[in-house]
Amino acid sequence: MRIRITLIFFSIFFLFALSSCQEKNGDSLEKKAAQMLIIGFRGTTIEDSNHIKKDIKNLGIGGVILFEYDAPSKSRPRNIISTEQLKKLTTDLQNISSEKLIIAIDQEGGKVNRLKTKYNFPPAPSAKNIAEINNIDSSKFYAELLGKTIYNAGINLNFAPVVDVDINPDCPVIGKIERSFSENPEIVAKEATISIAGMHKYGVKSCLKHFPGHGSALSDSHHGFTDVTNSWSKKELIPYRDLINSGICDAIMTAHIFNANIDTNFPATLSETTINNLLRKELNWNGLVISDDMDMGAIANNYGLEEAIKLSINAGVDILIFSNNGKKYNPNIASEAVNIIVNLVENGEIEESRIDEAYRRIEAFKEKKY
Repeated sequence: MRIRITLIFFSIFFLFALSSCQEKNGDSLEKKAAQMLIIGFRGTTIEDSNHIKKDIKNLGIGGVILFEYDAPSKSRPRNIISTEQLKKLTTDLQNISSEKLIIAIDQEGGKVNRLKTKYNFPPAPSAKNIAEINNIDSSKFYAELLGKTIYNAGINLNFAPVVDVDINPDCPVIGKIERSFSENPEIVAKEATISIAGMHKYGVKSCLKHFPGHGSALSDSHHGFTDVTNSWSKKELIPYRDLINSGICDAIMTAHIFNANIDTNFPATLSETTINNLLRKELNWNGLVISDDMDMGAIANNYGLEEAIKLSINAGVDILIFSNNGKKYNPNIASEAVNIIVNLVENGEIEESRIDEAYRRIEAFKEKKY
């Protein structure tokens, strides 16, 4: 009798799991496309007139990204004015979504610090400053403080740590503003491991950036074409290799840098050679790949929206970020991007299997627990 009941239980469980799987596999192309988007928006509260509510509730976008400063209007506030306000905002955002919503932020510390002390958040030193202290207990303290702060704010993904190697201390967007831990890739990997563990302690996911290495750049990809062909070194891959092999990695963000050593045609975010060949096949990364902000000058100034979306998805990017925090603000970017992805699939320019692959990675990423 006990065996019979057990068999019945497992049969019911199997049918439920199969039904759930079939339901996921049967999700519409529009839903899968929307899940591939992380969108930025204006507002410290959720109002019915705010497009982000419709993007989450009606379109079903995969996530949002929060900022403290609004670049298009050169003003504050954007999304953050206090600890209490931010917690309410993230709670409201999560409640709008029918499934787990990615709520992301760039909270590195130092110059890239959205959760400032003036808004009653704890101090967050730069990566370089933490590494220079050269004390494991100190690194662990700041890593766990970072994880706790982000968790308490209701944010579940931090676009950090930066694992760019400090090849060029004068790099305007990395070395010069202390975003790299060190010029030594082993130290970068060690400090990044501690940082990720601190976030994981509080259930916050991390994202390594900027693949395959931005630390040697002479210019800033936020503003335009950035070529590292003559400055890039293979040692910039070491932190990625070490962290992927350790199993601690959650996601990897691509750089918009151009590197003819790897691809003579396209910057990394749009490069199949960089993502599918180097990152996935050579470094054995089969997890989530997220683009850097598609609104940045290196992409937006050189490629049309449809072309950039097509190239990046075919290259192996699973989630596209549209921060709405570059030169202009577009409240319709989510619906425009979904329509473009759907049309590209229907026209045969992107295989639907590529969308399904990205969707499976996104689902697995969201379900990952610590």
